[in-house]
Amino acid sequence: MITAIIGKNFGDEGKGLAVDDFCSRVPGCLVVKHNGGAQAGHTVSYCGKRFVFHQLSSGSFRGADTYFATTYYPDLYKLREEAEEFQAINNALPRIFCSLDTPLIYLDDILLNMALEESRGDARHGSCGMGINEGCVRTKAGYGLYLKDIIGGKDTGYSIENAAGKLADKLLTIRSSYLAGRRKELGLAHIPDEYEELLSSEDVLFNAAEEMVLGASLLTLVEDESEFLRSRKDILFESGQGLLLDSENKEFAPHVTASRTGLTNIVAILNKAGLSLSEVCYVSRSYVTRHGAGRLPYELSREELSESVSIGKGIGEDKTNLTNPWQGRIRYAKHGSVEDFFAPIIDDLKTIGISPSVDGNPGYPVISLLLTHLNETAGKIVFQNENMAVNDFMKEVRTRALLHKMYLSDGEEKFPEILRIKN
Repeated sequence: MITAIIGKNFGDEGKGLAVDDFCSRVPGCLVVKHNGGAQAGHTVSYCGKRFVFHQLSSGSFRGADTYFATTYYPDLYKLREEAEEFQAINNALPRIFCSLDTPLIYLDDILLNMALEESRGDARHGSCGMGINEGCVRTKAGYGLYLKDIIGGKDTGYSIENAAGKLADKLLTIRSSYLAGRRKELGLAHIPDEYEELLSSEDVLFNAAEEMVLGASLLTLVEDESEFLRSRKDILFESGQGLLLDSENKEFAPHVTASRTGLTNIVAILNKAGLSLSEVCYVSRSYVTRHGAGRLPYELSREELSESVSIGKGIGEDKTNLTNPWQGRIRYAKHGSVEDFFAPIIDDLKTIGISPSVDGNPGYPVISLLLTHLNETAGKIVFQNENMAVNDFMKEVRTRALLHKMYLSDGEEKFPEILRIKN
């Protein structure tokens, strides 16, 4: 069984909930992180515990292993802290696998990202300041940093200090060869003193390298990604962000993420391994949220959205997406029309050659939809012109043409129902 979990909107749809639930049904599942990096924030509640996963998979409470694919950009500086925090509440840490060819984020990527975003002032893009785009640009420019640059060549003289020293030398080489040109390209000749000091300090870079080496020590190495995936029976791809933030989504540019948030990476990885998807599950709240700058169609306040629902629990405060200096406050909106609702899914499915068909698409994966936070909207989907009951939504031509089944959730810990649309 190979499943993909993909957010339909701007993120924060409930992908963590979906991954946790799927992994609860499939013991021994491998969860693949395939896009973005540490900027993900997937919340899972489990047996009275609550954790926001960034790099560890959202299936970790269920004992699911995590794999950092070659299209993912882990931040090893932050990894150990997250692992220790999770282990403190769970008493166990599932294995974390990583390809030797997986590219990495490092300190200068983050500092450039933060300095650039601050320089935009009121025209901020809504970046998380995690350095993902800078890491992608640097890697494509030929200055890539990979796990094999940290782990490769362990010998009898290996030590954390020696490995950190070698990594620091590598980072200094990248800094001296690449940083000045990139700053000129970005127009960052003058930046706040705090950033300037960090970008010129060798000691800071060595300390960062040491922490990256410690983070790398948590990883189990994978030499051949395709062979590794073929060795696993059940695989789940956990996507970060949402389809409307895909790097190729021109409609919402430049306020998008630096990675492919849908099927693109997933299909490429599986095709190379000779594997294929069993199910693609798209996830959406019964309404829309966006955390960060950029256009948000049909936007309204949380209070206005609650009033428009008229009955039900009402839209609660989001405990994960707190107001912060980088992305501001979380924002709320209604879905447009049913056609608008399915448009990003249809565009994404074109990646694997699927088009809507009332008769289904034999030989292709099951297409499903998880609707979350229904308890806040009295079990209805909030569209621009109406609040539509799930049963009425299932009768829509577009729903019947595209979906095989739907999962329903109150946005907390369960899928109370599974509704089958096609056999």
